[in-house]
Amino acid sequence: MAVSGVNNNSYTPIVSGQDSGGDAAKASLNYESFLKLLVAQMKNQDPTQPMDATQQIAQLATFSQVEQTIKTNKNLESLLQRTSLSEADAVIGRTVTSEDGKTTGVVKEVKLYSDGIIAVLDSGKELVIGPGVKVK
Repeated sequence: MAVSGVNNNSYTPIVSGQDSGGDAAKASLNYESFLKLLVAQMKNQDPTQPMDATQQIAQLATFSQVEQTIKTNKNLESLLQRTSLSEADAVIGRTVTSEDGKTTGVVKEVKLYSDGIIAVLDSGKELVIGPGVKVK
């Protein structure tokens, strides 16, 4: 009876850097799923070429690093959001001027978006708060 060869490729989970706010949990495996996958891999491995223990440890270490990176990214996103709120609050009531000098006015309110801060001026115009904008 002929037996076909079994490919003993190792699997390393990869998480894309293109995370759309909070989808990291959907894009990556949780720890329990990873362990289930590792057990299934061990059960279905080629008995003539078992997985090396160092490979198993390397996979667990890699998963741990990915898990920590995801947690760090979530913390950084939260910190960035709080910083943006502080920046937005700091310009209310102050005079701002666009980089080209064509738009100026007192900030009455701010709108916080994922890509930046929009200041609503007393004239009703909106100005993106970014590089080159003068705040007095």
